[in-house]
Amino acid sequence: MDPHDKPRGILSALLALVLLVLMAVLAGGAALGESVTVDEVSHIGAGVSYLERLDLRMNPEHPPLAKVLAAIPLVIRGVRADYNHISWSISEKFFPAYMGQWVFGEWLLERWNDPKTLLKWARLPMLLLMLALGCAVYVLARRLGGAWGGLLCLSLYVSTPAFLAFGPLVHTDVALTLFSLLALWTFSSLWREPTRGNVLRFALSLAGALLSKFTAGVLFFAFAVFVLSLRLRRVPGTPEGKAEARDWRRARLRATLLGALGSALIVYVFYLVFSWHQPSDALYRLGTGPLALFFRRVLLPPVLYLRGVFWVLLTGRRPTFVLGQSYPRGVWFYFPVVFAFKSPLGFLLLLPLSLLIALRRQSRSASSVSAIPSPFAVHWRMLWISLLVFTGTCMASRLDISIRHFTVPLVLLILLLAPVPRMLGGAERSGVTVGGVAVAVLAASCLFTAVRAYPYYFPFINSLGLGHPAYELVNDSNVDWNQSLPELERFVEQHGLHRIAVDEYGFSDPTVFVPRAHVWNCQTPAPEDLGQWVALSANMILDGHNCQWLMQYPHEALAGGSMYAVHLYAQIPAAGRPGGPPLPSSFRQFGGALFDIPGLFHHLYQHPDDLPRAMEWMQAAQTALSKSPGPPPKLPWER
Repeated sequence: MDPHDKPRGILSALLALVLLVLMAVLAGGAALGESVTVDEVSHIGAGVSYLERLDLRMNPEHPPLAKVLAAIPLVIRGVRADYNHISWSISEKFFPAYMGQWVFGEWLLERWNDPKTLLKWARLPMLLLMLALGCAVYVLARRLGGAWGGLLCLSLYVSTPAFLAFGPLVHTDVALTLFSLLALWTFSSLWREPTRGNVLRFALSLAGALLSKFTAGVLFFAFAVFVLSLRLRRVPGTPEGKAEARDWRRARLRATLLGALGSALIVYVFYLVFSWHQPSDALYRLGTGPLALFFRRVLLPPVLYLRGVFWVLLTGRRPTFVLGQSYPRGVWFYFPVVFAFKSPLGFLLLLPLSLLIALRRQSRSASSVSAIPSPFAVHWRMLWISLLVFTGTCMASRLDISIRHFTVPLVLLILLLAPVPRMLGGAERSGVTVGGVAVAVLAASCLFTAVRAYPYYFPFINSLGLGHPAYELVNDSNVDWNQSLPELERFVEQHGLHRIAVDEYGFSDPTVFVPRAHVWNCQTPAPEDLGQWVALSANMILDGHNCQWLMQYPHEALAGGSMYAVHLYAQIPAAGRPGGPPLPSSFRQFGGALFDIPGLFHHLYQHPDDLPRAMEWMQAAQTALSKSPGPPPKLPWER
């Protein structure tokens, strides 16, 4: 053992701690100044109900783990929820629950509790989960590339705007990324040595991923491709003889099956516990006798899980927007483009530089020894195969709305840079190489970028954007996720405004964070808006609504370009005229819907007793539109 290894390891661990503290300060500080984001409304309310009622009716389109974790401090602190509210009682069935969850979450967050305090405590477990992912990145990268490899990868992780923006929020993607990474690593360890401990760790990690997001099923494709790859090219430790290699594979396949069954059992028990008080009416065909009720209870967990999977498959298509163009469904180049725009330039430059370093090392006759330690050759194979599988899945997806759906490939790509310091020679060579200096400078530039962008990580666009505003290049939470309302409130106070019209990207009540706000549609300005300041999400300019016309008036970017405040003239041209709002035939709707979703939910938040009528209207609208395309029927309270 090198006598310098221990001091070097201590120094590396201390520097890693500093980097994680920096990330906590940047991400946590940014989150403290943000309003509730779109998905948090339903996720927080659902998580609280899971813990308090042992009922999974709310937010069935996502598994419960991340929401349960976020709700733990809220329940401990005595969060208030009214389970006699119509938004809860109407949600016993699957489709009503899809609508009721938003009303229930809105009332829990903004009516029954103090929203700012509740939001702060709900985000704390998510912040810790983000830091846990950072620890995993450092530990695994250190195994692949030594102390300097661990620090390089951790530096890239803590400076990635996607993780700084989404890490502290109550959603499922960071949890999926953490447990997917652990599942891939423990699967590799199991194939290197199929011990009971490795089987158990694999089962726990895979269960965590499956309980975080339904798209964790992609892991099974990665596992299958890895197993097939062993037939094409062996890894160190694989027996060379056919019979021995066959026995070697069979032992590991049995261990993999055992781990997968263990993870399925964990998922089942988790769902069984948290659905214990949920009505089992979905299985009413089994009957109502004692034995039938028993089977309804024990069969409910797989029904709930599979129903969520089918719902994701059914709804996994949505209009998207990228590079100034709208598309009716996802496009293959969406994630490569978003990745290029929303990554620090230093990280992007590190990718080709690392490839050059690897090729140069391979061309040298003295480089016959692999940069990957032999015990981790299996893990290395698994990582790059998984990167290809997850990236291919993302590119084939028809649901292209955010860089947050690309976080698993992001982490895998970061980890694949771990061997770079070792390939350069690291601390084993005297002197400093040009390549080493370049790598260090680029990694430091990523950290500088993260600090400079604080606290506006949502609309972050690097220099490849050529100065174009984010809303012209990308969409959805790549620009704004309704987190910028506190910035708008500061603008209102600074300008002494008594009221302001707001077209937000979401459908929560804006007056919680901007008391003088009122809900507005930028496509239909009212006479009282003329000569006044109005505000809109950047996403509503080209994508969510059709409001490019506003950008010719004096305006100010808020929250780094997530929102805009616009000062309208006392007179504006009529609809359809140059400089005026669009005609109804040119209207665009939030999320590509056929009707005004924000308007619907803003009404239901104020009048939750209209939920049954809203459900009937949606069914009637769907039937009418399936027969003859056209505008949907008027809402019942608009007639």
